[in-house]
Amino acid sequence: MKNKKTKYYLKNNLIGLIVGGIIFGSLGVYAAITFPSNEVSFDPSNSTLSSTNVKDAIDELYKKCTNPSSADQIIEDAGLEKDEYECRYFFTGTNPNNYITFNDEKAGWRIISVECDGTIKIMRTADINTSNNIAWDTSNSNNWASPVSLNTYLNGAYYNGLNATAKSQIVSKDWSIGAVTNGNDNLFNQISNENNKKWNGKIALATVSEYIRSNSNKSSCGTLYSHNSSYGSCKNTTWMYINDAWWTLSPSSGNYHIVIYINDNDGSLYFNSEANEGRNAIRPVVYLSSEVKITGGIGTESDPYEISL
Repeated sequence: MKNKKTKYYLKNNLIGLIVGGIIFGSLGVYAAITFPSNEVSFDPSNSTLSSTNVKDAIDELYKKCTNPSSADQIIEDAGLEKDEYECRYFFTGTNPNNYITFNDEKAGWRIISVECDGTIKIMRTADINTSNNIAWDTSNSNNWASPVSLNTYLNGAYYNGLNATAKSQIVSKDWSIGAVTNGNDNLFNQISNENNKKWNGKIALATVSEYIRSNSNKSSCGTLYSHNSSYGSCKNTTWMYINDAWWTLSPSSGNYHIVIYINDNDGSLYFNSEANEGRNAIRPVVYLSSEVKITGGIGTESDPYEISL
């Protein structure tokens, strides 16, 4: 997936993004956050960029990013891939170097993606639902924005339990909470469905499309349909498969009580768990501020990225 040009940017510029954040200034890119397809418009007359189309403009924007000396701590091929659907870079594959220390939990979190606004999306690897007594929603609603009980808990008691440094590094963002259709074989449509509904807050969960996009085997595992058709092998090409069942943020489009979870045995996406069930693991996800700097580490489990603000 990574061509020579993309690898150049990943090595020399995108890594600088993780360390130093994107500098947008007055660049005026219309596709700053949402980058769903080639049809997104870009007006070079309102920009200091020389590019005349969206994809080249995004590449040029990354090329203008800062590249602090600490970037050489991060290896060239960490597993980052440029997303085909939005302006994001994902860590993909079985075990990329995306471990990060957050909330004084050494290697306790992993980076899902690097966003075009310079924020970094991370997921806790350990389950916080160790007693199996936290439901997605006790009233059995799959509308995260209602808000459901897990939303209230994560953005209340759980957030309040983080240390002061961690709280200062988290930013509120718009999260995609739209419903997903079982058997969807078009990832662009699925992402669009997820993006059709938004909720703003500090802590949530990973979406179905993020789970799919973490897989390096795009040909066999790149849509919900193909992934569930090849789940036996797909679980071996994504770091987000963890040997227990865990909740996603994504509700089912076919039932107002069903929330999609990742199956613990085979890594497939299951559409048969009601929101009021408390058995599934919960792995909080947050966005780190674009002001966060990486001060050490190479992203491995034994030497995770260390950050400061």
